[in-house]
Amino acid sequence: METLLIAVGSFVGFIVAYHTYGKWLAHKIFGLDPDANVPSTELEDGVDFVPTKKEVIFGHHFTSIAGTGPIVGPAIAVFWGWLPALLWVVLGSIFIGAVHDFGALVISLRNRGQTVGEVAGRLINPRARLLFLLILFAALTVVLAIFGLVIAVIFAQYPEAVLSVWIEIPIAILIGYHVYKKGGELLVPSLLALGLLYLCIYLGVYHFPIAPFGEHAVVIWTLILMTYCFIASILPVWTLLQPRDYINSHQLIVALILLVGGLLVAAVLGEANLIESAPAIAENLPAGAPPIWPFLFITIACGAISGFHCLVSSGTSSKQLQSESDAQYVGYGAMLLEGALAVIVILACCAGVGMGVDANGATLKGLDAWHTKYDPNGTWAGFGLTQKVGAFVDGGANFIHTLGIPLELAIGIVAMLVASFAATTLDTATRLQRYVVQEIGGIIKVKPLTNKYGATAFAVVLGGSMAMIPGPSGAMGTGGLLLWPLFGATNQLLAGLAFMVIVFYLWRRKKPIWFAAIPMAIMLVMPAWALTWQLFNGETGWLVAQGNTNYLLGSIGIGTLCLQVWMIVEGILLLPQSRGVLEERLPPA
Repeated sequence: METLLIAVGSFVGFIVAYHTYGKWLAHKIFGLDPDANVPSTELEDGVDFVPTKKEVIFGHHFTSIAGTGPIVGPAIAVFWGWLPALLWVVLGSIFIGAVHDFGALVISLRNRGQTVGEVAGRLINPRARLLFLLILFAALTVVLAIFGLVIAVIFAQYPEAVLSVWIEIPIAILIGYHVYKKGGELLVPSLLALGLLYLCIYLGVYHFPIAPFGEHAVVIWTLILMTYCFIASILPVWTLLQPRDYINSHQLIVALILLVGGLLVAAVLGEANLIESAPAIAENLPAGAPPIWPFLFITIACGAISGFHCLVSSGTSSKQLQSESDAQYVGYGAMLLEGALAVIVILACCAGVGMGVDANGATLKGLDAWHTKYDPNGTWAGFGLTQKVGAFVDGGANFIHTLGIPLELAIGIVAMLVASFAATTLDTATRLQRYVVQEIGGIIKVKPLTNKYGATAFAVVLGGSMAMIPGPSGAMGTGGLLLWPLFGATNQLLAGLAFMVIVFYLWRRKKPIWFAAIPMAIMLVMPAWALTWQLFNGETGWLVAQGNTNYLLGSIGIGTLCLQVWMIVEGILLLPQSRGVLEERLPPA
C-alpha cells in the first residue's frame, strides 16, 4: 500500500504546485499577457513558426522533453535507493525543473523565438552567445548519441516494438497533411492513429517481431535512426514533428493510465511492495559505483531538471505558442507531468520488478528479483544500458499485467512507449542541433554549416559516431553507461547556464531572482563537481585511465568545464552594473 500512497502523494503535490507556485510565477513574476504579440504570428512561415493550439503544442513539448531521460535516469539512480531518487524527482521538478523550462519559454517568447543562446548574447554580452552555443553543441551531440543508442537497444532487445514505432511515421505524415493542408480536424484522426498503433503492438508481439540484424542490431539500428533524423529534422514541423508528438501524447496518457491502474490493483492486492522489494537507501553498492553526492543530481536529469529542456522551450515551442498565456500550461505543466512519469519509473523499477522476474526458469520476487537488475555484489562496469531499460520495461509490464493484459503484450506496450518517446526527443534534438550548428557556422563564417542540409548532416554524423563508443566489452555501441554521466553533467551544466540567463532577464527588470538564483547555484556546482570526479577519480578517471574512449570523454569534459567557468566569469563581471538596465532591443522584424 505504501507504493500507492507514494504515487498518489506525488501526483497531488504536482497538481497543487501547478496551481500555486506555477500560478505565482505566471502572474507575479513573468506577468503573462494573453494579448501580447508572439513569434508564431509575428514571424509565421509555415515551417518553424506555426501558431498552434496549446493542447497540440503541449503534446509536442512534453514528448520532446520526456524521451527516455525520465526513464533511463531513474532506472539507473535507484541503485542508490528509491528514497533519494524520489525526493530529487518531486522537489526538483517543482522548484527547479519546471521553473527552468517555464522561464526559458517566456524569455524566448519575448525575444521573437530566439534560442537561449542567442538571448544570452544580448542579456549578458556577445561573447556569452558563442560560449553558450558551444556548450549547447556539446550537450546536443551527447543527446543525439545517447538517445539514438537507447532506441537501438530497445529495438534489439524488444523486436516486438519495432513495427509499432516505424508505422507511426507514415501515419503522422498523413495526419499532418490532413490537418495543415486540408484544414481537417486533429483529435479524431490522432485517436484512430493511436488505436492503429496498439493494433501494431499486438501484431508485433504475436506475429511480426522484427529482428533482422542479429548481433550487429544496435549498430545498424543506430545508423538507420541517424538517417531518419536527418530527414525528419529538415521537414516542416507540421509534416511529422507536431502530429507524431500529438499522437505520442495520447499514447503516453493511455500508458500512464495502464501503469497507474496496474499499480493501484497491485497495491490493493498486496503484490507491489516497495519497502520489501528494494532498499530505501542502499548500503551496499557495486564495486566502482560513483558516490550519490553529486551523481544523483546528474544521473536523474530529465525527471527533475534538464538543460535540454531550455532548448526545446526556446528552440521549437516558443515558435509555435499562439498565446503568451499558454506558457504556464506548456512550460511549467509539461515538466510536472514528466516528474510524474519519473515517479512511476522509480516505482516500476523497484516495486514492479519485485513483483516477479524470471531467472533461469525460476520466478524470483521481492529483493531477490530486484538484485537480478541491481546486484550490489557486482561491478559498476558490469551494469549495462540494456539492463537498466529492461528494469523499467519488466517492472512496468508487471503493473499492467495485473489488469488482465498478457505479460508479453504488456512488455510490448512499455517497450513501444520507451522507443517512441526516445524517437520524438531524437527528432527534436536533431532540429535543435541544426539551429545551433547554423548559428555557429554563421559566427565562424563556415558557409556549408549555415545551410540546413549541411548543418543537419554534420550533426547526425557526429552524434552517430559518438553513439558507437565501445563499452567494457570493446564492442561498438555498448558504451551507453559511459556516455550517461557525460550526458548528465553537460546537460545539467546547461541548465545552470540557462538559469543564469533567466536571472539576468529578471535582474535587468528589477524583478525578484531568489527563486532562480538558488537553483542556478545548485545546477552549476553539482555537475561541475561530478565532471571533476569523472576526470580525476582514482584509477578510473577519464584523464587518469588509459584508452582512446577515456581521452575523448575527458577532452569533452575539460572543454565543457572551461566554457562554464568562462561563462560564469562573464556573468559575475556584468551583474553589478546591469541592475535595472534593459538589454538592447531587437531590430525591427
